[in-house]
Amino acid sequence: MDYTARYGLEFNPFVKNSKEILVDTKESKEVSFRLDYLAKTKGFGLLTGAPGRGKTTAIRNWAASLNPSLYNVVYSSLSTLTVQDFYRNLAQELGAQPAFRKPDNFRLIQNEITRLALEKRKTPVIIIDEANYISNAVLNDLKMLFNFEMDSRDRAVVLLAGLPLLNATLRLTIHEPFRQRIVMNYNMEGISKEEGRTYISKKLAGAGCHHTVFEDAAVEAILNAADGTPRIINKLCNACLLIGDSSNAATIHADIAMQAVNDCELG
Repeated sequence: MDYTARYGLEFNPFVKNSKEILVDTKESKEVSFRLDYLAKTKGFGLLTGAPGRGKTTAIRNWAASLNPSLYNVVYSSLSTLTVQDFYRNLAQELGAQPAFRKPDNFRLIQNEITRLALEKRKTPVIIIDEANYISNAVLNDLKMLFNFEMDSRDRAVVLLAGLPLLNATLRLTIHEPFRQRIVMNYNMEGISKEEGRTYISKKLAGAGCHHTVFEDAAVEAILNAADGTPRIINKLCNACLLIGDSSNAATIHADIAMQAVNDCELG
């Protein structure tokens, strides 16, 4: 018997490539509110959080909610790009033919943003993920890149997302001018234990399961180990289902949860 069928699941809601089940939390609503504010005001925004806190999920769902006739969303990751690649990628994503020289790409990007804003009446939304890898050179350039009409107006939304380390970088004196231009700054702290219980039950319900799979003591062990991080909750719940299935357990009890915690800490 497949382990999902054993526990009455149509699919495993705790693995990355399964159907996404969104669970509203106090923090996800706050992030959505902050990002909507950023979209309306334009300018620079900063979203940080420890790994697995749900930054990418929040950004993806917010970007999908934006009206495509009013916003043009561009996504870029800094983790694997050189400065030159970053500019070429950004120019291309905005619809321009990338040039070889950085100054040319700089001009191309500004022209495309102006064209989108003034001719197409669209606000470019540029999402820079894994921005904790950002170099001082790129940070300095971003300030100039999105400076329009002698800094009198913002024509684009630029959202930097990354680990909390990004805040420390921006507190450096060299980045004071950039930091002053940030209009939205939010750090994701994780979900409460009560929300964690709701998170697990809603994930199970979204996968078609409406009976008890995880005993209360098992849920408690999972949430204590996860410390408010959704990705770790998912990882531990998935491990529990696999261990429970291999031991022919009708429900996930505390011993299974503790074994999952130990296995995942060693992994």
